[in-house]
Amino acid sequence: RLSWIVTAADADRGQRQTAYRILVASEPRLLEPGTADLWDSGKVESDESLGIVYAGTPLASSARVWWTVKAWDRDGRESPWSEPASFSLGLLDQADWKGQWISIRDDSPVHAEPGKLHLPPARHYRKPFATGKPVKRAVLHGTALGIVDWSIDGRRVTEDLFEPGWADYHRRVHARTHDVTGLLAQPGPHCLGATVADGWYAGYVGYGLLVGYGPHKTGRNIYGKVPAILCQLEIEYADGTRESVVTEPSWRVTDAGPVREADFLMGERYDARRELAGWDRPGAVEDESIWQAVVPAEANKPVKAAFFEPGLSREVSVGFVKPAEIVAYAAQPIRITEDVAAKSVREFKPGVFIFDMGQNFAGVVQLKVAAAAGTEITLRFGEMLHADGRLMTENLRKARAIDTYICKGGGVETWSPRFTYHGFQFVEVSGLPAGTLPPLDTVTGLVLHNDTPMVGRFACSDDLLTRFWRNTQWTQRANFIEVPTDCPQRDERLGWMGDAQIYARTATYNADVAAFFTKWIDDVREAQRRDGAAAGAYPDYCPYPFAHGKPGATFGTAWTDAGVICPWTMALVYGDRRIVERHWESMQAFMAWRARLDPTLEGVAAGNEWGDWLNVNEATPTAYVDLCYHAQSARMMTQLAFLLGKSDDGAAYRRRVEDLAASFRRQYLRDDGTVAVDTQTACVLALEMGLVPDDKTAAVAKQLAGRIEKNGYRMATGFLGTKAILPALSAHGHHDLACRLFQSRSFPSWGYEVEQGANSVWERWDSFTKERGFDGATGKNNAAMNSFSHYAFGAVMEWGFKTLAGIDCSDPAYARIRIRPRPPTPGSNPERAAIDWVKADYDSPRGPIQSHWRRTDGGLEMRVRIPANAVAVVHVPARDAAAVTEGDGGGVPVAEGLVPGVRVLEAENGEVLLEVGSGDYRFMGR
Repeated sequence: RLSWIVTAADADRGQRQTAYRILVASEPRLLEPGTADLWDSGKVESDESLGIVYAGTPLASSARVWWTVKAWDRDGRESPWSEPASFSLGLLDQADWKGQWISIRDDSPVHAEPGKLHLPPARHYRKPFATGKPVKRAVLHGTALGIVDWSIDGRRVTEDLFEPGWADYHRRVHARTHDVTGLLAQPGPHCLGATVADGWYAGYVGYGLLVGYGPHKTGRNIYGKVPAILCQLEIEYADGTRESVVTEPSWRVTDAGPVREADFLMGERYDARRELAGWDRPGAVEDESIWQAVVPAEANKPVKAAFFEPGLSREVSVGFVKPAEIVAYAAQPIRITEDVAAKSVREFKPGVFIFDMGQNFAGVVQLKVAAAAGTEITLRFGEMLHADGRLMTENLRKARAIDTYICKGGGVETWSPRFTYHGFQFVEVSGLPAGTLPPLDTVTGLVLHNDTPMVGRFACSDDLLTRFWRNTQWTQRANFIEVPTDCPQRDERLGWMGDAQIYARTATYNADVAAFFTKWIDDVREAQRRDGAAAGAYPDYCPYPFAHGKPGATFGTAWTDAGVICPWTMALVYGDRRIVERHWESMQAFMAWRARLDPTLEGVAAGNEWGDWLNVNEATPTAYVDLCYHAQSARMMTQLAFLLGKSDDGAAYRRRVEDLAASFRRQYLRDDGTVAVDTQTACVLALEMGLVPDDKTAAVAKQLAGRIEKNGYRMATGFLGTKAILPALSAHGHHDLACRLFQSRSFPSWGYEVEQGANSVWERWDSFTKERGFDGATGKNNAAMNSFSHYAFGAVMEWGFKTLAGIDCSDPAYARIRIRPRPPTPGSNPERAAIDWVKADYDSPRGPIQSHWRRTDGGLEMRVRIPANAVAVVHVPARDAAAVTEGDGGGVPVAEGLVPGVRVLEAENGEVLLEVGSGDYRFMGR
């Protein structure tokens, strides 16, 4: 699918596309009308610019495709052709893979000692080959069971990390494609290399070791026993001939290299003395004592093992898992995106130094040392320090999180791990001489995550809240690593569904997560239960590793509903019908399961009752939460059905919404309009999920406000209630109270975290307090379940962008935009000065949107930017249209109809509604 952004000159307001023409060709020189050999769309009368489906000549595996587009504007003027863009294809059919899965010979028993870590070394694979003539183009298609780094002639093929990614390997594995033409520029001998570690396939995963899941309760070998690789190097010569280098029995392998341990949770151990000089270069002499022939992966015989999972154990065969299919990787790669310099270092005890990186993030460090051969440098990681200066590691649980480097000597050595990552701010370094502080550049932080482009910016007059928004960005990046994890540090790092659905909309404001969620929602579909009474249920987290080839077994309301909420969110923000089409059958099965589970539509307490997780002493019954989420999922399915043109399904889901609302009123709505479950979250869910009749919403909102006031103007909500509490208040007459909560510094609040020193979003409101440390505000916290990088409570920034700043989409993909900032009333917050300016910028799928507002002596100033090919309704707080001007200086009254690009729609409830086209505007409302 092809997309582009339409731009316009700054002064050219109201510009839009009326038609387009696309050319697609096999070479850039052919991108001309009449010569484009793959597709010429012709002039298409349409304003669509996103997700245009390619409709040309069928494309071939490994092809590189070039394309360009031109557009016609509102006046029929034709643009120049865009600069050519290109994309490369992988292997499109399973039959196109010519190689075979290969591995190192392994006759060992499966690890069976939960009390002893098993950390095999990484394996190095090599394949010499030659090119006898000039190469026109070369492409490497590669995948692995495990994680792999590819190299050619001693140079890494890519800086991307943890290839090929995580999936349910029984069902599918991802493949990556890299253009390696530049690495084969000179004819002659070459060598293709691969370094392979256990990764998710055979390494420690999640809390398996902690709770005793997996083969023999070890928490590792969840999918398979020994990593394997599959690759295909396609070479096209200048004379038109082709050649392939594939994985087959002539490859050689060794496990005697420098990477002695490599595990996501446990860390990496690197012995530089064991480096294999030139191992992935042509002409290297193989030491027959360490190099051996590879074996077909299936030749390693499976081993019987007792596999423990939630609620049962069974005997399984642990060996080579051949995925049912190989698919392209949909998300942006994991990359190092930023360096972080250490801010300080001190000697905690003789020879033990603690570096403060100044920021909690996910990644590794680059170590720079000069020491004698055999010197062992140990790196330990923590997010926080104890009062006595010790590294806080209780919250790592079973994750060892230790990296070790053994020096080779001979000068300055620089190293960073490639097969692990940690969540941390502090690095403890031991093995250096005592008594002398090492230089700060001994360690440099390397931030890694799926490289989703950051698209949102937020600031306001309350600097603490600007800092909190930055915390959400850091925390999002730290947890968007292959899947939307709950935390990056402890022995978990799982794609928890509840956390993801709560935060998904905020994620879209911070970054372009379309591709990231596309990949993960595929994981969700693969993990769906397919048999038994729970067929159709989505599990609590995806991929679901602890079932050895079977779909997920556990579920909980609001967590399982992510299977509908996340596709709905992506369809809304990015206009992606395809994600809905691809998952429609799966979502239908989920809703059928929901109906079977709760045939009376009264709400049920079933599965894992996570409920309003981490609420503050105010639990809401799970059956109540279930009814509310069932209604929300049904409402979203109604909208998605009509989006796809499935009117019968849409009507059926609409009836279910009505029946659920009737059930809610019958069970929970009192005669006075209040909710019988008297908790903040109960009121919030009832309002936000549309279960309260219009004539009763004011009563429920008043009940909610009363609960907050009774609690000392503090929240008592957990994950579910916190996401929606400010939107519910703002939408139902209590916006000033919402703003007061947003600005609060009292426990629990976002400001409280920041005042306690947070530079990331915490799992608990009181993960740390200056008075009680890690025991929390109550003194009863569990330090072991206490993540300092946990994005769920950061979901409030959806309200920050959408309501406080006022940027929202009325139609999918921001074709129609609503700009409706909601300043609090001056003086409405008795605790601190009310917010009096906000600046929010968002790079939408159609282009940049801006909403900046500030209070002035004369009223409210708004600076608004709308991208070309979009239209917006702008709400200006003012008594009537005569009180609104546009432009610098005194401006021009909009009521006179003389402002280009602006049309007055109506005035209501103290707002003037203006329809505006693309362009930059400065409105003043009085």
